[in-house]
Amino acid sequence: MDHPAPTAGSPEPSAAPPGLRERLTIPVLAFGGILMAVMQTVVVPLLPDLPRLTHSSAGAVSWTVTATLLSGAVLTPVLGRAGDMYGKRRVLTGALALMTVGSVLCALSSDIAVLIAARALQGAAASVVPLSISILRDELPPERRGSAVALMSSTVGIGAALGLPLAALVVQYYDWHTMFWLTSLLGALGVAAVWWAVRESPVREAGRFDVLGALGLAVALTCLLLGVSQGGQWGWGSPSVLGLFAAAALVLALWWWQQLRTAQPLVDLHLVTRPRVGLSHVAALLTGFAFYANSLVTAQLVQAPKATGYGLGLSIVATGLCLLPGGVTMLLFSPLSARISAARGPRVTLALGAAVIACGYVVRIADSRDLWMIILGATVVATGTTLAYSALPTLILRAVPASQTASANGVNVLMRTIGQATSSAAVAAVLTHHTGLVGGVPVPTLHGYLLAFAMACAVALAASAAALSIPGDKAPGDRTPGDKAPGDKAPGDRTPEDRAHPDGAPRESPRAARRAEGTRDDALEGA
Repeated sequence: MDHPAPTAGSPEPSAAPPGLRERLTIPVLAFGGILMAVMQTVVVPLLPDLPRLTHSSAGAVSWTVTATLLSGAVLTPVLGRAGDMYGKRRVLTGALALMTVGSVLCALSSDIAVLIAARALQGAAASVVPLSISILRDELPPERRGSAVALMSSTVGIGAALGLPLAALVVQYYDWHTMFWLTSLLGALGVAAVWWAVRESPVREAGRFDVLGALGLAVALTCLLLGVSQGGQWGWGSPSVLGLFAAAALVLALWWWQQLRTAQPLVDLHLVTRPRVGLSHVAALLTGFAFYANSLVTAQLVQAPKATGYGLGLSIVATGLCLLPGGVTMLLFSPLSARISAARGPRVTLALGAAVIACGYVVRIADSRDLWMIILGATVVATGTTLAYSALPTLILRAVPASQTASANGVNVLMRTIGQATSSAAVAAVLTHHTGLVGGVPVPTLHGYLLAFAMACAVALAASAAALSIPGDKAPGDRTPGDKAPGDKAPGDRTPEDRAHPDGAPRESPRAARRAEGTRDDALEGA
């Protein structure tokens, strides 16, 4: 059924939030983002032992990661659109609840089929960050918005850096189910905190949810990411992988055609095809690729046996501690990212962040034998990731209407996810083709690791170039499409001319209204 138009007044936030709940909005949302990243990371230390613990094969165990990736990629844009239409806090709470239910199921079972299904439920939490950023746009005044969005974007890296050593410590000293009971408790706390501290945004987009578009996108993304994630195991030239890629291309083409002809599409492709939005998505994909290689390669490199001549033979706990400085750096540098974006514009911040990521990989190429140089290089990459990831949502906020913030940021996060999945497959392919025997066991060579670093460095430079190609930012005082300017109507306001139409129906069709809005926004961009 059609969603009713909002009856709230102006969505403009007050300059000084008076109550305790308003003051806790940012910390609670940041906690949700960190919790989401922790939940995605905690299974990593278990992967070597899960085949024995669950009496299953290594291939089946790998689906505990793949299922989360696939469901997160599919649900992020879908839940973002649902948040824009039905209430962002409501959908955010539901996503955290699904994540918590998945954690409880993991804590209760040792059956691999149940674990895979539970991890798929946890993938819903991937929508936490775009939904939270959309809430921050609606609730905060402009002077506080930049730093809050930067912090929210950094929670992905902070949570990943905290989750790995935490999970490793729990797995080492306790039963592995204890880890999921702990995350279940944290998840329940997150659900309660969001429901109590975060108020529902009055900014909504009326209309009918595009079920067909959601199903089409789900099928296309599942085929694409399944082919990318399993290509190394099934063979890149195998009929299964080639068939998945062909199906993804076909379904995606049909989905694109359907979205352009739907009055209220899941993804407004008229926005996506604008340079300011489209290039931001391209930069997100490339940045996700470049960032993810750091975590993948560092963990394998420091755990390689000393007999390789370059490995340090570290435990999984020590490996997590090596990545911890990067997480702390992301927390400390997120305010700096907001200041740079305020002074120079987010596209400059994004380009600078991608360039810093490239510099981090140069450090990794220069010395990947000494522990301190490895930590330094990984921390430099994390610093650049903070700058880049903090700037991406700000670019989207400045380029799309307020009523489509969550869905547009959901697509941006989706592009990062595709970049990370592609990075995982590419790094695995490089390391597989550059191996040597150590004690009769094939182990990646140092040359293979250096090639992976060089590949990620090149992609980071491409991300920086894409960022610089984004059309110039508007001045801080300029109006963002969809934001309320002085004299504009609030969502529930009606002029005498509107009252002449008892049903309040607009004079234009939704498609005509979007076309008119696109013309106005394009005029603003060209100004």
